[in-house]
Amino acid sequence: MQRLEKDKQLRIIYRNATLDDLTQVMNINRVCLPENYTYSFFHSLLMEYPKAFWVAEHEGKVVGYVMCRIERILSKIDPLRIRKAGHIVSVAMLPEYRRRGIGFELMRRTVDSLREVYNCDEAYLEVRVSNEPAINLYKKLGFAIVSVQKSYYVDGEDAYVMARRLKHQGAA
Repeated sequence: MQRLEKDKQLRIIYRNATLDDLTQVMNINRVCLPENYTYSFFHSLLMEYPKAFWVAEHEGKVVGYVMCRIERILSKIDPLRIRKAGHIVSVAMLPEYRRRGIGFELMRRTVDSLREVYNCDEAYLEVRVSNEPAINLYKKLGFAIVSVQKSYYVDGEDAYVMARRLKHQGAA
């Protein structure tokens, strides 16, 4: 695995994913996460929500991604209200690119797309309760823990559900 110098200024390109990226995205998913998805799952999210599927590229190689889907759900924030929500389904970054602000920027762009392109009222995600670096990143982006899903993951680990508003919501 390539070691990147801490002080080296990386030239990262942030862009929406393309079909050509899916093989690299799936590889990152396999390397970084125990939850793996099929090609058809990645493909369907890319086709349905192309502006909510972001990649970070370094020297022609995809090094991280965020993918989402749009749902109409009972709000994670405002009980008993139906909201249009961006569900951040999967976030992953190659280990050697972590803690460099790349994940923050990918998530910031994703949240902006959910609000501006898809007109979502809120965004939410699930994260392992043991994944403190990710939890801290999401908190910096304005997400808060709203509930716990017991035994959410195949290995039995619980998940925090974290959510944030994307726009002001008055009485509806």
